[in-house]
Amino acid sequence: MAAHPVDEKLPALKMATSGLQHVAAMYAGVVAPPLIVGAAIGLSATELTFLTGACLFTAGLATFLQTLGFWKIGARLPFVNGVTFAGVAPMTAVVAATEDKSDALPIIFGAVIVAGLLGFVAAPFFSKAIRFFPPVVTGSVITLIGVSLLPVAFGWAQGPNPQAEDYGSTTYLTLAGLTLLIVLLLRRFTRGFVKQIAVLIGLVVGTLVAIPFGVTDFGPVADADVVGFPTPFHFGAPQFQLAAILSLCVVMVVSMTESTADMLALGEIVERPADEKTIAAGLRADTLGSALSPLFNGFMCSAFAQNIGLVAMTRIRSRYVVATGGGFLVLMGLCPMAASLIAVVPRPVLGGAGIVLFGSVAASGIQTLVRAGLDKDNNVLIVAVSLAVGIIPITAPEFYHSFPETAKIVLDSGISTGCVTAVVLNLLFNHLGKGREAQDVTHPMEAGEEIAAVR
Repeated sequence: MAAHPVDEKLPALKMATSGLQHVAAMYAGVVAPPLIVGAAIGLSATELTFLTGACLFTAGLATFLQTLGFWKIGARLPFVNGVTFAGVAPMTAVVAATEDKSDALPIIFGAVIVAGLLGFVAAPFFSKAIRFFPPVVTGSVITLIGVSLLPVAFGWAQGPNPQAEDYGSTTYLTLAGLTLLIVLLLRRFTRGFVKQIAVLIGLVVGTLVAIPFGVTDFGPVADADVVGFPTPFHFGAPQFQLAAILSLCVVMVVSMTESTADMLALGEIVERPADEKTIAAGLRADTLGSALSPLFNGFMCSAFAQNIGLVAMTRIRSRYVVATGGGFLVLMGLCPMAASLIAVVPRPVLGGAGIVLFGSVAASGIQTLVRAGLDKDNNVLIVAVSLAVGIIPITAPEFYHSFPETAKIVLDSGISTGCVTAVVLNLLFNHLGKGREAQDVTHPMEAGEEIAAVR
């Protein structure tokens, strides 16, 4: 019996190039949090480089846990794990509240360890919520994941620095548009291997084209060390402060909610629907990766939604490809010079590729909604309100400005608020009272056989 595409081991070259695509797609998301937090603390350039490398290293380890797994840990799906951006706001708040800035990272690391361990214990209970995620819920959430990521791509397309005078210049937008065009042409007119690595080719060509415009900066490569190891507890032993722990525990709940939605999305895309057991194993990998990350000076880890778009577009579903990408992340963490090579790719070039990647996620959500029973008024209402609530942080970023900072950690995540809204409305309209009898509620696991027909 042939192996499922998720468990397929591809030829070495294809595995390596496809793995690099995943690294390129998520690199900016991994390095942004340590750069922001490190800058808030006032770390030197050397220490900032060390912190960034540590986050790449721990992202690789967390990706191994998720893709390869052991015991009951790891969804064993093509998931890339890395530093969650949801933790940036509370971590910078910890920095601001800490008098001696040298204590900031130890306090953050202590809070991440506790939140990770508590999340690990809670994973099997959290996963039981799977029965409340029928297609009308998962379709809404998957669509929101894609829509929520698109502004990131648009921001990249405009340039690296929103405060710079040339932000959004025609040069940057042209580079983004050219990269997008290259990816589209390769996807349309090529076949086989070249078609599958269209994004990687687009990034390379876009970077080369950017050189004459002075947009490509090779400075990071020249300044980077060849070898470097993230020494355990380099910034000091972890400290355990209650306020920071509570704040990061809230982030962990948000992260687990988003990871659950991501696993459901990816499960449908790769045609191996994520059941309760898979969700629990995936959440254990997320939380264990987070608990171990501070040992090597990394932050809280979570599944990266942007890589779902790459899987959806290329149709390369092998978890070993993503594990290979995790290997590259570990090597980058051990070799700062290698890490700096990815940093050479200009932000507008990443933005052009991101439009395709993140748009593919939204399209996958729409595919799921096609079979969600939208001929029923109740389901139409669920989708309409869930999407509207989820889009609030995108279209009106200051909408929740008067709420407490802790509440805004959840409210400012459109994926989380949209997911919670969809689950609650589905309970109200399809599970409670007469709604359950009136609706044909399909569990995502029961719908698994329909996916092939839809595709």
